[in-house]
Order: sequence, then structure tokens, then C-alpha cells
Amino acid sequence: MVQERLAVGCGAGFAGDRWDAAGPVVESLIARCGPAALMYETLGERTLALAQLARRSNPEGGYEPALARFVGPVLARCVRHGIPIIGNFGAANPHGAALRLQALAREQGLAGLRVGVVEGDDLSSPAQLSQLRAHLAPADAGRAYVAANAYLGAAAIAGALRAGAQVVVTGRVADPSLAVGPAMAHYGWGEDEWDKLGRATMAGHLLECGAQVRGGYFADPGFKDVPDVAHAGFPIAEIAADGEFTITKAANTGGLVDARTVKEQLLYEIHDPARYLTPDVIADISQAEVRELGRDLVAVTGVRGHPRPETLKVTVCYEGGWLGEGEISYSGPNAEARARLAGEMVCARAGAGLEVRIDLIGVLSVFADDAGRALAQHRTGRATDVRLRVAAAHADRERIELLVHEVLALYCCGPAGGGGVRTAITPRLGSSSCFVPRSLAPARFTILD
Repeated sequence: MVQERLAVGCGAGFAGDRWDAAGPVVESLIARCGPAALMYETLGERTLALAQLARRSNPEGGYEPALARFVGPVLARCVRHGIPIIGNFGAANPHGAALRLQALAREQGLAGLRVGVVEGDDLSSPAQLSQLRAHLAPADAGRAYVAANAYLGAAAIAGALRAGAQVVVTGRVADPSLAVGPAMAHYGWGEDEWDKLGRATMAGHLLECGAQVRGGYFADPGFKDVPDVAHAGFPIAEIAADGEFTITKAANTGGLVDARTVKEQLLYEIHDPARYLTPDVIADISQAEVRELGRDLVAVTGVRGHPRPETLKVTVCYEGGWLGEGEISYSGPNAEARARLAGEMVCARAGAGLEVRIDLIGVLSVFADDAGRALAQHRTGRATDVRLRVAAAHADRERIELLVHEVLALYCCGPAGGGGVRTAITPRLGSSSCFVPRSLAPARFTILD
């Protein structure tokens, strides 16, 4: 008996994504009248560290703050049509996110929402950090950690779905695992069916960044035109029992899916096409083929899988001091020279030991450098609309406060004609990664009825 292909739609590609993107995807999944799932990828390394800080302030928080905005508009339709939702929006508090989802369900008249909670990625307890330090570089072993999380795989997600979860909430899992888990649960794949897992991993990889494979980040006017990119819908992968898959789009949305968009996303963040390491499998796209089957329908074939790594990747985030930024505008004749002089004045008063970056927005900023060599060599003398930006980082907040105050003082201390000052001081986060034995981060799931 041939099983119906599983359709996995993407509802978000990062924490700052559009809240209304999942609606058209869900409508397309419902219209398809077949097995389906919806995944949300909202968790980056920095996002997770910020979530850990938020949980320190409020033990009931620490999950994706826009959770209700992302899931609320589609939750009832997904439950009523049997479309499970899988998301890493649990961040630093998957259990808290599960409780919020159950409360949201009650608000919408949905009783008894079954939520699977995947945990085991958080390695921030004193005992776990003690073990983890042995695997970190010596320079990172003694830092003040904000977060330490392992990248878990799809097995616990699949287990929660097999146990009847209508929503599965995770913390840090590998992004493609959000699609691999539903495929494992639907088809009953084992954890060592490498080719199937490798193909589903690449399907998840194409989904994980939302509108990128739909032409969003691909678009470049006049070179790579995308129709109605302002309303580009999010992608859907149809995964077969052997893992082979196609990529398409939500109906009645803008954007496009073609061989070019798929190839760009396929290679995104992959440094070795023959060895894309994930917790589930080592995916191999060195022999993959991308074929357009029709409008907005692309098949990817030839993906292989190899036995998964023996270790798990762990990323730690730590306190990294303070970042100070200040901006002020200069316009009219000789604006560039006045802005340069203002930057030199701030540097002269910043004091020894503080490296200050100067950018002249409107002259040179994106391609400048922290040492200022590029800016010194690039003098147009013609810019009449310039925004000076100064920035510096330091472990001592007081040094940073003095820096941004010097930008404010430019109002009266000159040069002439400055205005529109904006300053900000923000805590910095640093990060480092290592590999640890899988035994250090065993994944587990529970079901909240």
C-alpha cells in the first residue's frame, strides 16, 4: 500500500518573522486533504541566550514572546483538521510555552490540547556546566555563561507525535529536525534509516528559513525579479515514504519557487555538501539534482544520508561586556568634513584602551572596517547628507557611558550643524561551540494533557 505523501508547511523562519505567514500555508494544507504538519523555526543562538536572560527575570517566561501571535491565528484550524504543530518556540522554557499554548487553546474554545514538551538541550545546571567546560576551548572555559544548549534531533519530536501530541514544543533542536520528526512519526522510520533521514533533513533545511526559498531573500530587482514579493508566501515540502520530496508554495500568495531559489537555499549555511552534520544524520547533497516539475513546484532528488555523528554540537553564550553606540547627522556644504571632525573629537576624548569604530553613513559604512583604514582612504568631499556613527565595546560600562555622552556633547561642542543625536548602550553576548558525547544531553519528551 502506497502511503500518502506528508506535507510539511513552514509557519516561521526566525523569531522576527511575519505573524500572518502561517495562515495561507494552513489553508493550503487543509485543501490538500492529506497528512500534514506545520513547523515553526523561531530560535537562533542569540535568541536563546536572550530567552535565558528573560527567564532569570521571570521564571514563567523565557519562551518566544510572540508565541500567541505566531500560533494563535491557526491553532484552532490545525487542531480541527488534525495538523500537528511543531515549533522550537519553547526556547529557554518549553514547559512554560506549553502552558501558554494550553491557555490559548482554552481561550479559543479548544479543550484538552495535548502538548508534547521536548527537553534535554539545556545544559546550564552547575553539574552540566562543570562537565561541559572540559570540551570548550581554554579561553571560554572560565566565562560567565548565560546559556548552554545542545542541538537535539528529531527522535523525541517523533515520539511525542506518536504519543498523540497535537503541538510539540522544543527548545534547541537542529532546525531541519522540526520537519524530520513529523516524517519519522508518519512513516515509522527508524533512527538509522540514513537515506530517508538525509532527504527529510534537506527538506527541513529548505523550509527552515521561511520565505528565503520562496524568493524573499533571493530577490534582487533587475537581476532576480520575484513577482509580488511583498506577499511572498511560505513554503511547503511534500515528503514521500522514501524521503524524496518536492518544494512548493502556499496557494494564492506571491513570490516563487524555482530551481534558482531552491539551489540558493539548499547551499545556505553548508560548508561541505557531502557532509552536512546534524544530530539525526550526515546529509550528502553532493549528487543532488534540482528539477522544476511545473510552476512553483521543484523536486530535489539524489540526496543521501550517512550515519549520524557520535557527538552533539553545543553552543554556549556568555556575558560579553557592553556595546555603546552614538549617532549624529550633518548636512549641507562640507557635511562630510564636519562629520569626520566630530568622529575624531569623540575618539580623542574616549581615552586610551577604547577602540572606537567610526562610520560615515552616506560616505562609507557597510564596507568600512573597525580600524578606520578604509574610511581614511575613502574621502569624497562631496557628501552633503551624512550620519556619523561611533561605536565601541568594553567590559566596563562606565567607559561606554562616557563615550556615548561625548556624542551627546557634540550638540554644543561642535562641529557646526550637528543634530538628531541617538545613543544606546546594550549588553553584549559572546558565543562559542564545541562537541560533546550524546550522553551529556539525552533528549526526552512528556505529554501535557
